[in-house]
Amino acid sequence: MTDYRARGIDVMGKMVDPKMVASLQPSPVAPELNDLLIEHAMGMVWARPGLSLRDRSLMTISILIALRAENELRAHIPIGLTNGLTREEIAEMLYHATVYAGYPAVMTAHKVALEVIPAA
Repeated sequence: MTDYRARGIDVMGKMVDPKMVASLQPSPVAPELNDLLIEHAMGMVWARPGLSLRDRSLMTISILIALRAENELRAHIPIGLTNGLTREEIAEMLYHATVYAGYPAVMTAHKVALEVIPAA
């Protein structure tokens, strides 16, 4: 049987500060939510061999732009940089998303990118 929790912790540790992963605690409202994040999203999906972490970041950021998911973009844009995306590629994702997600979604994502991408 696959240990999705161990795989999830391993993948997360490559993308964010391992101290943050270790500090995840059960929520008093939804105690299993972090377990789902670690085991399902990270251990079953992000850890799959079919795409690189860089490609998964490219997809994830694009989807989050379309969803106007500001909080998740705040986490995933830096993760994308860690996974090898460049500032220029993130800019190209914003430009490309104007066609498919619309200017309001892209302007929201651009605001987040300005907050989380270190100055050049």
